[in-house]
Amino acid sequence: MHLYRLLSFVWNHPLNAGGRIAAVLRVIRWQLASRLLPGPIALQYVEQTQLFATLGMTGATGNWYCGLHEVREMAFLLHVLREDDHFLDVGANIGSYTILAGGGVGARVTAVEPIPETFAHLERNVVLNRLSTQVRTCRLGLSDQTSVLRFTTGLDCVNHVIAEGENVPGIDVPVMRLDELVGQDVPLLVKIDVEGHERSVLLGGERTLSDTRLLAVIMETNGSGAHYGHSDEELMNIMRGHGFAPFGYDPFTRKLTGAQQTDGNTIFVRDWAAIEDRVAHARHYQLINGQI
Repeated sequence: MHLYRLLSFVWNHPLNAGGRIAAVLRVIRWQLASRLLPGPIALQYVEQTQLFATLGMTGATGNWYCGLHEVREMAFLLHVLREDDHFLDVGANIGSYTILAGGGVGARVTAVEPIPETFAHLERNVVLNRLSTQVRTCRLGLSDQTSVLRFTTGLDCVNHVIAEGENVPGIDVPVMRLDELVGQDVPLLVKIDVEGHERSVLLGGERTLSDTRLLAVIMETNGSGAHYGHSDEELMNIMRGHGFAPFGYDPFTRKLTGAQQTDGNTIFVRDWAAIEDRVAHARHYQLINGQI
C-alpha cells in the first residue's frame, strides 16, 4: 500500500506530467540504491545543487522523484527571492528549502532546526553545496519565550514539541523568540513548519511580522495545532493582524490564487503588488524534470 501511494503521488505530480515514466524509474533507482549502497547518497536538486538522502528521508527523496516535492510553495520561494535577499527557514529539517534558497537562488539563509540528528543532516547539506558562508545554521527551536522545551526525536520531518500529557521519549532543546534571533536583519521571506507549534513561533515574532521588509510567510496550516489546543483560524487571525492575506500560488502561470491552502500550507502575503512583480520577472530554474 505504501508503494502504491508513493507511485500515485509521483505519477500525478504536476512537474512529472511530461515525464511520468522517467519519474517512476527514479523511484526504482532510489529504492534499489538506498538498499544496496552504504551511507548517504547525494541526489540532484535544483540547478547545480544536491541533497544527501538516506532511506526514509521523504522530503529529500520527494524532490528527487518530482523536482520539487511541494511544488507550489517551493516554486513561490524560487520566484520571490533574489540573490542576497534574506530567507528564514524555521523548521529547516535536512535543508530542502535552505538549499533551494541558498544554492538555487543565491539568497542569504538563516536555517533553524532543533533536533541534533536532523541538524547534522542540515549542516552536511550546507557543506555539500559549499554554502557555509551564505547559510547561518542554528540548532535551537523558536517559541514565544526563551526557555527549554522537550522535542521528539527519530520521526524524520514530523518531530515536534512534546505536548503536555504526551508520554513519548524526547530531548530538551533550547528555544528563543523569533524576534531575538532575527534582530534587525529582517527576512524578506519566512517559512514556518514546526508541526503545530506555529502559533507560539508567531507570538515570539511580533516585531518581525510587523516590519514591512517582510513580504511573505509560507506556513504549515494542516490542523496540527490542535495537538496543542490551537486552531488554524488563530494563525490566520494573527497574520491578518499584521497585514498579511492568505493565498495559494500557481507556479506555472506565476499568479497568486484565491485558494488559500496548498499541500497543507498557506502563503501569506503583505504586499500583493510587490510579490506579483517579483514572481512575474523571476528567471527560470532548472530541475531534474524540467524548468519552473
